[in-house]
Amino acid sequence: MAKTMRVVQVPGAGGPLELVERDIPEPQPGWVRVKVDACGVCHSDSLIKEGLWPGIQYPRVPGHEVIGVVDAVGEGVQPWKRGQRVGVGWHGGNCGYCDHCRRGEFFACTVALLTTGISFDGGYGEYMVAPAEALALVPDELSAVDGAPLMCAGVTTFNALRNSGARGGDVVAVLGIGGLGHLGVQFAARMGFKTVAIARGKDKGAFAKQLGAHHYIDSQASDPAAELNKLGGAQVVIATVTNADAMTAALGGLAPNGVLMVIGAAGPLSVNPILLITGCRSVKGWYSGTAIDSQDTLNFSVSGGVHSMNEVFPLERAAEAYERMMSGKARFRVVLKVTSPD
Repeated sequence: MAKTMRVVQVPGAGGPLELVERDIPEPQPGWVRVKVDACGVCHSDSLIKEGLWPGIQYPRVPGHEVIGVVDAVGEGVQPWKRGQRVGVGWHGGNCGYCDHCRRGEFFACTVALLTTGISFDGGYGEYMVAPAEALALVPDELSAVDGAPLMCAGVTTFNALRNSGARGGDVVAVLGIGGLGHLGVQFAARMGFKTVAIARGKDKGAFAKQLGAHHYIDSQASDPAAELNKLGGAQVVIATVTNADAMTAALGGLAPNGVLMVIGAAGPLSVNPILLITGCRSVKGWYSGTAIDSQDTLNFSVSGGVHSMNEVFPLERAAEAYERMMSGKARFRVVLKVTSPD
């Protein structure tokens, strides 16, 4: 086995993505080493690239949509073994004993919350190490490239939907059919919801129907709230866009007790309190999920036939892949196919 590996790192806040050689790391107790097969390029990687997350130690290797194979295990690791296919997502670990962890609110850990690609090096490289608790088992039927985006974009939309309170047959709208939304429409339809896709332009209607949407609303041609109300109102609107005005425009289409689930980061959101009060409506954000949530997402995607649509780049073109993702022109996720040494 080679002693060095290629990784793409950010040398400092605002610095370039650079391809360098590093020693292959050894896993510490409780951690595993993963030989990376593929890693998604996510908009959240800009937090590392531009230094927008406080306390990042540079140089740092981004990447939190990782699919690979367990290559080595640290002392005390159970039950993971060499050769198992695993995924590593955004949630890299938590303490397990603070009050929030004891309540199952792992995302709110106040002692040792770890984020892949921020707290420790991520998957833009041939190898990485991660806490054992961050691993999700990958189904054999799922390729690395197809599985990588499901470790963040996938689990975020899937987990938000299954925790939204909606039941089979309810009207569920997906606002935006881009990198998150094209997965959200598929998940919603496969979960048995009356699925409505909302996007800009009549040209996206046929594509929305191909994804499984029962209805399509062109927000440029009609008022999305009015159109949702014609369907009886949406029990849930999953907001995948990064446009706060678009979220506000859909809010009036919620049914009584409906919820706007925000998973796309946007600017300040304007909310009419009368809409909330008169219909007991609510606005809620949703965090992606832990490793077991990611594992559930992968399994559901295989059984339900949910597929991420990807543009694939080799590791050495990571900077180009990142710019393609940031441009908003990718259809719909960008994935690095990593070639590891033997």
